[in-house]
Amino acid sequence: MALAPDRSGPERPALAGDLHIEPMRKRHVRQVLAIEQDVYPKPWTAALFQSELALRESRAYFVARLGRELVGYGGLMMTLTDGHITTLAVHRERQRSRIGTRLLAALARDARARGATALTLEVRLSNRAAQELYRRFGFAPVGVRKDYYQDRHDAEDALIMWAHDVDHPEYAQLLDRLAAR
Repeated sequence: MALAPDRSGPERPALAGDLHIEPMRKRHVRQVLAIEQDVYPKPWTAALFQSELALRESRAYFVARLGRELVGYGGLMMTLTDGHITTLAVHRERQRSRIGTRLLAALARDARARGATALTLEVRLSNRAAQELYRRFGFAPVGVRKDYYQDRHDAEDALIMWAHDVDHPEYAQLLDRLAAR
């Protein structure tokens, strides 16, 4: 899974009132790619995003918009009762403004609606800010994938994280609290 590198710094004010989360469509891919290419050393291609969007039975992708500006996106792959967060990224200039929180909440809600009992993801070991976000959503580390991220000149391990019992009412309440902040 690809997750944007850590852009540490103070959290910016929430944009909740202006932010709109909606399903990703083919027309969004060009703007998604602009963010993807900016935040990831090894970005996904347009063809990969389009093929993921075609798999509606087992995939869900969302975008975050501020007005007409696309500022983030995230993806989910369902396998039986496990939801795998495949990607989550926010425009560099909009990071740490709760957009990632809102996108992850949308993905988790979609996974619950599809019958997920657990969620999983991989995150760079160096990306402490993302790891903290995931912990707030109940994710806990369970292992490491050696050299999971193969970048141009080096490799980095991925921390494997899981959140269990996401089908319980308490998890729905957690999602409501996180999205409302």
